[in-house]
Amino acid sequence: MGQEKTAKLSRKAYERELLRLQTELVKLQEWVRAEGARLVVVFEGRDAAGKGGTIKRVAEHLNPRVARIAALPTPTERQRTQWYFQRYVEHLPAAGEIVLFDRSWYNRAGVEHVMGFCTEEEHRRFLRQCPVFERMLVEDGILLRKYWFSVSDTEQEDRFRRRLEDPLRRWKLSPMDLESVTRWEAYSRARDEMLAHTDLAEAPWYLVESDNKRRARLNMIAHLLSTVPYQEVPPPVLELPSRPPSTGYRRPPRDLRNYVPDHAAAL
Repeated sequence: MGQEKTAKLSRKAYERELLRLQTELVKLQEWVRAEGARLVVVFEGRDAAGKGGTIKRVAEHLNPRVARIAALPTPTERQRTQWYFQRYVEHLPAAGEIVLFDRSWYNRAGVEHVMGFCTEEEHRRFLRQCPVFERMLVEDGILLRKYWFSVSDTEQEDRFRRRLEDPLRRWKLSPMDLESVTRWEAYSRARDEMLAHTDLAEAPWYLVESDNKRRARLNMIAHLLSTVPYQEVPPPVLELPSRPPSTGYRRPPRDLRNYVPDHAAAL
């Protein structure tokens, strides 16, 4: 079933509110840096649910030295022999940092479980260990936020079709993504079981209705800001210095260097 229809959000209203929220995200970033806080935001959900677009808007105006995106590739053979959470621990933030997980340790509860990439015992062990792992993170002072992006089956299929036809977004599709269409109910059951075990008082899940991408982005960012007790940090006082007088330097002739051709002039 599709999600309930809501009033249309105009592009102008969306862009205005997005800019306001992104300005607040910069304030949040400066507070994290000044306070030495550690913020982890987990983005999960079905394929084509809008996670990537939301992460892009969250990080768009942030300092990449403070806020970074962790999108881990398929584990290596060595990593497969490690404690499951080990390779994710390496990407956790130090003081004054924000990490946005574009998918996370919850791969084991979703794609690995549904597609048979882990054993039943490994899946059960994950469901037992994950709450302990996350409680350890929170107890150590990490601010952990978890968002599940929920998309309807019809909207997901529409997005897949648009990606198939768009050469700029075709790379976003893989055979595994397309197979998820045939395993819709299996993914639904896996999600429900995951939420039952890992929706913790210390680290709750927040579900984002994402059939409307613009609304989903605004709703998620606004909620994230509302859950962190940040305050605006006064910026340092900066003053542009006066340019000193020339000492006689001359630029070398242009024909001594290789310049990029002016492609734009031909447009």
